[in-house]
Amino acid sequence: MKISNGRRVPRQRLGVVCAALLATAWAGGQQRDRPPDPMRPFAGNPLIAEGDYHYARRQDGRVGARASQREISFSIAAYDSASRAPDTAEARWKLARALYFKAAYTGLEPDAQKALYEKARRAGDEAIEIVQRRSKGSDFSGDPDAAPSYFWSAVAWGQWALLAGKLESAKTGVADKIRAYSTSVIGIDPTFEEGGGYRILGRLHDQAPWIPFFTGWVSHEEAIKNLRLAVAANGENFVNRLFLAEALASGSSAEAKEAVGILERLVADGPSPTHLVEDLNIQEDARKDLAQWKK
Repeated sequence: MKISNGRRVPRQRLGVVCAALLATAWAGGQQRDRPPDPMRPFAGNPLIAEGDYHYARRQDGRVGARASQREISFSIAAYDSASRAPDTAEARWKLARALYFKAAYTGLEPDAQKALYEKARRAGDEAIEIVQRRSKGSDFSGDPDAAPSYFWSAVAWGQWALLAGKLESAKTGVADKIRAYSTSVIGIDPTFEEGGGYRILGRLHDQAPWIPFFTGWVSHEEAIKNLRLAVAANGENFVNRLFLAEALASGSSAEAKEAVGILERLVADGPSPTHLVEDLNIQEDARKDLAQWKK
């Protein structure tokens, strides 16, 4: 796959790349990872290793809260090549994750973002199909690709739905899909991505429109419950805190007051040095919310 601004790592550098690998993960939430460790021995698919190396450097060249396309494009190219193998779920969910980052944080126009989310949806769903074939049922215990496959597919579908339109997406069953995927993440590993399954499910209840016969299950109470569970899983995660505050803001006066306090503490916190782009974007959103709420 040809990607603008992208290039493949020369073959002679691949061994260096692999030796420098440390797998990372961010979620439409943030796993607090360490930077690449050059002393860690390499094991696994070298194309996935190449993608991991560049994904770990995705904030290189950033300008403020906007990421450069350079490293994330290298990462996408490597994962895309690795995903040509028919039974590699890891390459596919990591491709979905990298596509999400490029769409969300590099300043692309909405049409370009939507195209990336569409590709991320396909990659995530393919990863789920592989995981389901391997499990031969609903028991995913011991499969390290199960939770991330469902999680990153849910993230991709959710971001695509925001661009496609909440109402139309709900009527075409996207909300039900995201609900099922996030529930699967919770069932497989409720701590994955620092409460990522709860985070997505709570956000869905908060953002999806209530439509009889389509999304009659949407509930403010369920939004708050699940987002509090996400914060309980990790109270330092910026996205957990932002999503909880935004859900609380539409509730009672006591909830609205709590929301302001959450975001005031959030904007005062220092961003993670390994997640500067993600955390700085969340803090920008939090400042906008506070300005709007205090008018």
